[in-house]
Order: sequence, then C-alpha cells, then structure tokens
Amino acid sequence: MAIDAVVHVIDDDEAMRQSLTFLLEAAGLKSRAYPSPLPLLEALPLSEPACVVTDIRMPEMSGIELLRRLHADKHDIPVIVITGHGEVPLAVEAMKLGAADFIEKPFADEVLIESVREAMARHAAAEEVGRERSAASERMATLSARERQVLEGLVAGSPNKVIANDLGISPRTVEVYRANLMAKMRAGSLSELVRMALLAEGFSN
Repeated sequence: MAIDAVVHVIDDDEAMRQSLTFLLEAAGLKSRAYPSPLPLLEALPLSEPACVVTDIRMPEMSGIELLRRLHADKHDIPVIVITGHGEVPLAVEAMKLGAADFIEKPFADEVLIESVREAMARHAAAEEVGRERSAASERMATLSARERQVLEGLVAGSPNKVIANDLGISPRTVEVYRANLMAKMRAGSLSELVRMALLAEGFSN
C-alpha cells in the first residue's frame, strides 16, 4: 500500500467507527471516518490512493447504494463491505457491483487488515497495467501499416525469413522494420516488444 494511502471508514455506528479506525491506525494505516457515505461522495475525486471500508446497512445510504454511485460516477476505488449475520446475499450483490471483498461480523482484526492490504495491492497493480496498456496503445498508433504487419509476425513467433516471405519483402528489410519497431515502441528486447503488443488495446493476432 502506498504510504499516503487513506482507508475511508463508513459506518453509522460511532463505536464501530472508532473501533475500525483504531484498528487501522494501529496497523500503520491512515484512516478517516464518516457516519454515512455522503461526506465521502462529496469529497470525490480523492487526491490520494484510497480504500473504502463500509457497513452494508446504513440509514442514509447503504453500502450497496454507495457502490452503485461510485460505479455510475466512474470512481475507481476498492471497496470492502462489512456485513452482519444473514447478509451474504447482499454481500454477493456488492461483489457483483465491484466490491473488492466482503467480511462477515464478527471478524478477527487481521482479517480486515489483510483484506485492506490485498485490495490496495490489487488496485495498484491494475492501475499500473492500465498505464502500461495506455502507453503501449499510444505507441502502437505511431506504427505504419507495414510495421504493424511485421509486429504481428513477430508476435506469432515467426522468424524473419518467414515474415519476409509472407509480406513479399527481403529478410534484411524485415530487420530494418524490426529495429524501427523497437525504437518506436521503446522496447529493450524482443520479449518486451511482444509483451507491449499483447498489452496494447486493439491489437490482435
């Protein structure tokens, strides 16, 4: 989890809020607490990496409604839902709406801490992949039609001679295109070039 990440705790029960924030702070995690989701929604978008821990049943706005709002407004924040006894169907609905996890009461302290850390780690990894995909797609857009054809051959695992034969050009010309590809895609190796091509949106082979 990033050092400046904040865990936003939402629960209408003050004692529960205090208990959760104490637990998080004791584990070295920054936290902020709210009696309902509304103050958090008003503060969006957040300036720091974040995770939300929310009760599923609250009078002003439920955890389910919060997830719907975050989804509708395209706020990509990992949300962990805390559920009471017999609320598993609601928890499953929350997962379908994009919740990172659900935890049933009563739960051990380490269960919540581990869930928060895992949710943040998965989210950070997904964001990094998203950035890599965006960068790869932008670089792919600079390729000429012929460079893209050569790249498709490389991704298919074809040797230069086979690519040359398929495209009706010389192996030496394929080598030139390959060098151009490495430069345009900013790839340090063939494996990196293939990985970037597979990651790029709109590329298929």
